[in-house]
Amino acid sequence: MPDLLLELFSEEIPARMQAKAADDLRRMVTDKLVAEGLVYEGAKAFATPRRLALTVHGIPARQPDLKTERRGPKIGAPDAAVQGFLKATGLKSLDEAKIQSDPKGDFYIALIEKPGSAAIDVLAEILPVIIRTFPWPKSMRWGERSAKSGSLSWVRPLHSIIATFGPETEEPDVVKFSVDGIETGQTTFGHRFMAPAAISVRRFEDYEAKLKAAKVVLDPQARKDIILADAKQLAFAQGFELVEDQVLLDEVAGLVEWPVTLMGSFDKEFLSIPDEVIRATIRNNQKCFVVRDPKSGKLANKFILTANIEATDGGKTIIGGNERVIRARLSDAKFFYETDLKTKLEDRLPKFEQIIFHERIGTQASRVVSNTASAGYLATIVGADVQQSERAARLAKADLLTEVVGEFPEVQGLMGRYYAEHQGEDEAVALAIEDHYKPQGPTDTIPAAPVSIAVALADKLNMLVGFWVSGEKPTGSRDPYGLRRAALGIIRTVIESDVRLPLSQVIPNIVRRVVEFTTRIVPAGNAVEVSAMLAGQVLKLHHKAVSERPIPDAFVKSLRDEFESQFSADVATDLLSFFADRLKVQLREQGARHDLVDAVFSLGGQDDLLLVVRRVEALGKFLDTDDGKNLLAGTKRASNILAIEEKKDKRTFDGAPDAGLYKLPEEKALAGAIDQVKSEAGAAVQREDFATAMSAMAKLRPAVDAFFDKVKVNDDEPKVRENRLKLLNEIRAATRAVADFSKIEG
Repeated sequence: MPDLLLELFSEEIPARMQAKAADDLRRMVTDKLVAEGLVYEGAKAFATPRRLALTVHGIPARQPDLKTERRGPKIGAPDAAVQGFLKATGLKSLDEAKIQSDPKGDFYIALIEKPGSAAIDVLAEILPVIIRTFPWPKSMRWGERSAKSGSLSWVRPLHSIIATFGPETEEPDVVKFSVDGIETGQTTFGHRFMAPAAISVRRFEDYEAKLKAAKVVLDPQARKDIILADAKQLAFAQGFELVEDQVLLDEVAGLVEWPVTLMGSFDKEFLSIPDEVIRATIRNNQKCFVVRDPKSGKLANKFILTANIEATDGGKTIIGGNERVIRARLSDAKFFYETDLKTKLEDRLPKFEQIIFHERIGTQASRVVSNTASAGYLATIVGADVQQSERAARLAKADLLTEVVGEFPEVQGLMGRYYAEHQGEDEAVALAIEDHYKPQGPTDTIPAAPVSIAVALADKLNMLVGFWVSGEKPTGSRDPYGLRRAALGIIRTVIESDVRLPLSQVIPNIVRRVVEFTTRIVPAGNAVEVSAMLAGQVLKLHHKAVSERPIPDAFVKSLRDEFESQFSADVATDLLSFFADRLKVQLREQGARHDLVDAVFSLGGQDDLLLVVRRVEALGKFLDTDDGKNLLAGTKRASNILAIEEKKDKRTFDGAPDAGLYKLPEEKALAGAIDQVKSEAGAAVQREDFATAMSAMAKLRPAVDAFFDKVKVNDDEPKVRENRLKLLNEIRAATRAVADFSKIEG
C-alpha cells in the first residue's frame, strides 16, 4: 500500500514548540485521512530546528466506493414529487428504483453509488488546509507573500514543502498543491553549514538516510540519545559524572540537527558559590550541562555544551566563546551571592511592607506575620518545636528579596536555607525555609522534618484561606494562583507524613489569624477584611431596625464575635468540600474509586484527611470481597424500598423497631445482627481500626440475605409493615458506622 512523506521546511522552530508541533501534524493529517475513509497502518512525526516531517504508512490507493439508499415518494405520488426524486438521485426513470414496503405503504428506493476518489487527490485537498490552519502558539507573516496575500501564517518563514505519495515498489508521485506560492516538490536541504546543498528525495527511508548523510539527525529521540551518551562518555573520560537534566536535554535536542558535545571549564574560584547557583547560571544562560566529582558529590569546574557543527578546529573556538560568557555570568552570580550574605534575612523583612502579595489580600508583610502565627499554632498539632516553626515561617520568604533569587527564581527557598545557615540559624529552621514550598508537583518530595511540615502546611493553608476569604476561589479550569496544587500539596504532606489535621478546627483558627494580622498591618480596604466589613453591615441593618441610638460596645463585640465565628465556619465548610474534591483526584490517580471518598465524606464530621484515606482504603478492600458486594446490594435494596415507601407515606421510618412485633425468626436474627454490628463496628471505628470495622460489617450480610429471602416487608398489617421498614432503616444506620453506602456505585 502507498506511503505519504510530508516535510515542511522553514527557518528555526523554537525548541519548546517542536514536540507539540510534530504531534499536532500527525494528529491533524491522520484524523483527516480516517474521516475521508482512508484507514492507514501507522504514522510517525519528527521535528528538527528547521523542519517538521511526517510519514504515514499503508494508506489505501483509493477511497472505498460508497453505496447509500435514498427513500423516495410513495407509489402513486404526484408527478412533481417523482420528478424531484429522480433529479435528486440521478436516476433516469423509476425503472432504476427499487420498491420497499412498510406499514405506511410502498415506497421507491434509489440505490446511489459514489465511487471513491484517488487517495493522492484527497491528500491534495486536505494537506493545504492543514498547513494553513496549523495551531502554532505564535506565528508570523513575512516577505512579499505577506504583503500580497497574507494567507499563510507560520511559526517562521516557510521555504519548501515535500509531499510524495506512492507504493514502495514504484517511483512515488508528488502530491500537487501550493500554499501561498510555495509549490510542493521532492527537494529538501541538509545541515545549514555542513551540507547546505539541495537534496532530492522520494520516500521516507530515502529521505531519512539522505538527511543523515547531510548531517541532519531527523529523530528527536535519536538526538537526545546521542547527546546523553556522548556527554556521559566525555565526563567519564575526565573522571567526572554528568549531572543529568531531562528538561535541558529536551531543549538542547531541539536546538541542533547534528549534535556534537564538547567540554569547557571555568575558574575554580567560582566553586565557592552554591552548586545550585552555578548550575542555574550555566543552564539558563548557555544551555550547558554541569558535571560533578563522583567522590565528593560536588560540582567540578567543568561544563558540557552541545554544538550544532563539527568545527574544523575541534571546537576550540566554540568552547572559548562559551567559557567567556559563562565566566562573566558566574562572576555576576558570585557578586550577587556575596552581596546577599552581607544582609541578614530578618533585616530584609521591612521591605515586604511595600510589596503587595495580592491586591485583594494585602502585603507580603501581612502574609509573613500570619504565616508565622499559623506555623506556631500548627507546630502544636504536628509535634514540632513552636519557636523554631515560628522563626522559620518568619524568615521563609525573605530570600525573595535577595539578588540571587531575583536572578534565578527557581532557587527560592534553597537560597533561603543557605543564607540561614550562614547567619547561624538552627538547622531545623534552615531546612524548613528550603522545604516550605514542597511539594510543588506530583513527583516532588514532601517536607520530612516536623518544623518543615508545620511551616509548609501554614504557608499553603494561609494562602488557601486568604484567597477564600477574599472571594478568589478557583472557577472551572481557571486556577491562576495554583490553589488546587496547594491543596494537593497539603493532602500529600498529611497522608505521607501520617499527620492528624482536623480541618474543621484548623481552618477557622487560620481564618482568624489571617484576618487579624492582615487587618492589623494593611490599610483599610483590602478584601481580607471581608468578615469585618460584613459584620459592620449587619450592625448597620440592626441599628436601623431597632433605633437611632448608638449600640452599646458590648453588643457590638458580641455580634461581631458571633458573625466572625459563623464566617470562619462557613469558610471551613467550603474549603473542606474543596479538599474532598482534591482528595478524590489524588486517590483516583492512585487507582481508588471517587465514590468511596463521597461515601466517607457524606457521614459528616470527616475532616481528618488521614483517617478519610484509611477508611476509604479499608472500604475498598471490603467491597472487593463477596461479603462486601452482597452487603452493598442488600443495603441498596433496603434504601430503595425505604425511599419508595417514605415517599408514598410522606414520612420517615426512624426510631427503634418493636421487638414484640417480630413474627419471623429472620426478623429477630437481623435485629440481633444489627445490634452486634453496631457495637463491634462502632467500637472499631472509635479505635480507628477500620479493617476490623469492615470485618464486623461482614457479619450483617447473612442476616440481610435471609431477611429479604423470607420476609415480606410490606406486610398487610400496618404495624408489622411499619416495624419492618424501621428494621430496614436500622440496616442503613448500621452501615453508616463506616460509610454512606447509598453513595457507592454498583
